[in-house]
Amino acid sequence: MKSGYESLTWLNDKEGREYVCSIESNDRKTSFELLSEDEQKTCRNVNEIVGTERW
Repeated sequence: MKSGYESLTWLNDKEGREYVCSIESNDRKTSFELLSEDEQKTCRNVNEIVGTERW
């Protein structure tokens, strides 16, 4: 199992929001909507973490 930064997956949703997720799946998901409900629960909206004033 990976740990640290390399264990995170960065995805966007159809609205352009960016999410950081900690999913253990080996298949490469390409968007937030393709994640299962359980996988989506491991994600955080990046703007909630760093705020929108930086973007």
